[in-house]
Amino acid sequence: MIKIKKKSKFLRRSVDRYSKLGLRKKKKQRWKRPTGRHNKMRAKRRGYPATVDIGYGNAKSERKEKIIIRNLEDLKKTHKDKIIVLGNIGKKKKLEIAKAAKEKNIEISNLNVKKFLKKIERKNKEKEKKEKKISAKEAKEIIKKKEEKADSKEIKSEETEKWTWARKKHWQ
Repeated sequence: MIKIKKKSKFLRRSVDRYSKLGLRKKKKQRWKRPTGRHNKMRAKRRGYPATVDIGYGNAKSERKEKIIIRNLEDLKKTHKDKIIVLGNIGKKKKLEIAKAAKEKNIEISNLNVKKFLKKIERKNKEKEKKEKKISAKEAKEIIKKKEEKADSKEIKSEETEKWTWARKKHWQ
């Protein structure tokens, strides 16, 4: 029978001493392998935190299978008991997969579906607002151009009348 070690949270040495290494900062608390000639943790001395080693992982029976998804067909084939990971895909496919996953209540490990969909909705709303503003500006510009054309036509008609009158006078 294989003996499985107790799973513990592995943190780098001196996490509790310096804020840059994670003192009172959960985000900065992460594992880094201890190096150095006199490092007691690296030497696995008694009384020092454990290092990452073989034997601390979950049992194979407890592990879930990871499936990489690259399109909607892959998502349709999956089940809830498996871990779903999005492959390297573009925004359009990612959006389609996120919507389908939300409908089926499937969780994707490397994508927060709700956050992603909200972000895209916000961007779409901003684009619509910009388009509306542009259309209003364009409408004003078109009106100005029409007014200018009308003014220029009136000026041209006055000029042509002068020239025609001068010509008539010249030829008589």
